[in-house]
Amino acid sequence: MKGVARCVVGYAGGMQLNPTYRSIKDATECVLVEYDPDQTSFEDMLIEFTRQHGPFYPAFKRQYRSVAFFKTEEEKQIIDQVLSAYGHAAKKKIHTDVEPITPFYRAEEYHQDYIEKRNR
Repeated sequence: MKGVARCVVGYAGGMQLNPTYRSIKDATECVLVEYDPDQTSFEDMLIEFTRQHGPFYPAFKRQYRSVAFFKTEEEKQIIDQVLSAYGHAAKKKIHTDVEPITPFYRAEEYHQDYIEKRNR
């Protein structure tokens, strides 16, 4: 996506320290996206987020839930607006949690760039 500088796979959303794939604890698998706000907006990033994964399905495990983290109240409002509009347009319930960001832990190297590594 235009404006995306870097994506890092990791874990967040939990209270336990240092989660790993084998010991996920109470964290959720997630992606940290760094982007240039001069090239794309937070709202556009969220619209792409809703297109790229299934926010319509409830999670069967906390590890795999749909969640959007925010740093500021403004980001929370944008998330709420985008998810509400997406659910309304699709006529489906959105199962995406909206939470303040917690510490992010980088996932193991074999999780980084997974699709690119797999298609080599």
